[in-house]
Amino acid sequence: MKDILYSPWRIKYILSKKEKECIFCLKPSAEHDEKHLILYRSKNSFVIMNAFPYNNGHLMVVPNKHASELNDLSTDEICNLFETVRLCEKVLKKVYSPDGLNIGLNLGKSAGAGIDDHLHVHIVPRWSGDVNFMTTTAGTRVIPESFEKAYKQLKEQFDNERVEK
Repeated sequence: MKDILYSPWRIKYILSKKEKECIFCLKPSAEHDEKHLILYRSKNSFVIMNAFPYNNGHLMVVPNKHASELNDLSTDEICNLFETVRLCEKVLKKVYSPDGLNIGLNLGKSAGAGIDDHLHVHIVPRWSGDVNFMTTTAGTRVIPESFEKAYKQLKEQFDNERVEK
């Protein structure tokens, strides 16, 4: 029997009304980073909290340039994107002390990309035993921390890292 990864809590996102324009282009151009869950801006990318997270601290690093493939980005843009991913790793380790991290891209709809026209890197903190019976039996994901608290802690650490550079 093959292993199956169920994520029924994502149905809210799947069924939700989608913006006609790219949210990864709209959100960073709007004011109010906190309202849009943007934590950090680098030269060519930004860090945003996932509004439909798989776990506490689920972040995404998004290039400023609207691109669906890595080959659409310049070497400088790719370097900046992954330097920002490295920064996220550092921040998440300081804030949450996870046992591990999942870091990856889903390029294209068939690869699992919910937003396939603007690539983004997912960084998901993981802990031993972080998936419990609620997910399995009730189809409900337990995220024990509010977005407001998570944003505040993460933003503070990103700001501290910015000063340390």
